[in-house]
Amino acid sequence: MTGVEGIRFDESGLVPVVTQDAATGEVLTLAYANREAVESTLHYGEAFYYSRSRAELWRKGASSGNTQKVVEVRLDCDADALLYKVEPRGPACHTGETSCFFTTVAGESVGVSTGEAPGEESPGAMIDRLAATIARRAQERPEESYTAKLLGRGTGRVAQKVGEEAVEVVVAALQGEELAEESADLVYHLLVLLEERGVGLEAVAGVLRDRHR
Repeated sequence: MTGVEGIRFDESGLVPVVTQDAATGEVLTLAYANREAVESTLHYGEAFYYSRSRAELWRKGASSGNTQKVVEVRLDCDADALLYKVEPRGPACHTGETSCFFTTVAGESVGVSTGEAPGEESPGAMIDRLAATIARRAQERPEESYTAKLLGRGTGRVAQKVGEEAVEVVVAALQGEELAEESADLVYHLLVLLEERGVGLEAVAGVLRDRHR
């Protein structure tokens, strides 16, 4: 274990920071930090970086609300790169994607076949992306958004919708029809309820991990 004094900052006073979702292990972004950013991160338990384009200290989520609670900070073997393990609140990327690394670079032997059909993604990635979209709707509240309107009606109504959708899943299972469709509706409304109550997917994943170790 070491302190900030053990970090080898470059000639510009910066160190690269890889940010990783503490629950899923997904790499979220690559940024830079100066000494002040690292000290602020360690002090407040929130991710701070240094914006090279704006030449200023940058608290992740200060304007977007997509903050990152830092669980652990690690230093690599050469002491010239950091790893932030975080619990993200919303997407890490300014595009609205969960991770900044959403573009595949393909070559002759790399990135040619992912095992998924074109345009498809894993169930976990889909749920992460849906949760990020819901979080964005909660922040922006566009008038035409069903999600925003539902969130605006409060916990009681959102919880009621989850109950209604759960009943429809049971009916679909008993009738043997449209179970996937009704399950999708239930998952969506459950994600809306989690957002409304401020419970992130990482918290749910943490409970599941603890129960199935």
